[in-house]
Amino acid sequence: MKTLYISDLDGTLLRNNGRVSDFTKSAIESLTDRGMLFLYATSRSEVSSSIALSRLTPSLPVIVYNGAAIVKPGSGEVIFKNNFSKPESDEILDKLISAGVYPVVYSFIDGADKFSFIYDMCTAPERDYINTKTPDDRRLRPVNTVDELRAGDVFYFTCIGRPEILLPLYRHFEHRFRCLYEINRYTGEQWLEIMPKGVSKANAAKTLKKFLSADRIVSFGDGINDRELFEASELRYAVSNACDDLKALATGIIKSNEEDGVAKFLLEHFKEDE
Repeated sequence: MKTLYISDLDGTLLRNNGRVSDFTKSAIESLTDRGMLFLYATSRSEVSSSIALSRLTPSLPVIVYNGAAIVKPGSGEVIFKNNFSKPESDEILDKLISAGVYPVVYSFIDGADKFSFIYDMCTAPERDYINTKTPDDRRLRPVNTVDELRAGDVFYFTCIGRPEILLPLYRHFEHRFRCLYEINRYTGEQWLEIMPKGVSKANAAKTLKKFLSADRIVSFGDGINDRELFEASELRYAVSNACDDLKALATGIIKSNEEDGVAKFLLEHFKEDE
């Protein structure tokens, strides 16, 4: 049986410091050299993921931006993308701006993913988020006008701010688009993320399962945003630090991210005839 292993990153494969451990890096490199099909699915970009993985570069395409794109690790070449139509992205942006929300806007521009923002109009938490990016991040695209936010094929909006402002926007869009309304577990800030309908780690995983002719998916996660990926998997494992709702869906519970639970599970269970 050909198995495709898919892991979430933050809180699952990565330690709490947002980096992969030397143990996990070594284990996955060894197992993929032996033929294991392994990739990650994350809300991060390929750029941010590569930094966190400390030069651990899977040989397979990876799922980024919560499933909005599938890219080649290392180069960031887009293999599959799911973006809004122009009327949809304009409608969303106009509604956000009318509510006083100036989002971070992710777009494919000239074949590359960029994120655009009007820095002075962003909320303080949004500016903090932008400031976490390194100056050489190829995706950075500061702009001065709302019209410049509309450039390219828009596929993701990120808003960070006050719940009393973001919750009505979530309720306005949730039935037409893929929306995540969550408290960031690391900063405690309220996030609203808006993506095209049909975007999910699960749908991207199914695309890759077919592309790689795999018979089953074995997945690993920690947060409720991994629920759909779990539901698309034949076997699903929650790290011990996972939320209770995800644990209830799991085939089993493995050691925590701080204990390299995913890598230890793979070392114990991977068979070369998979």
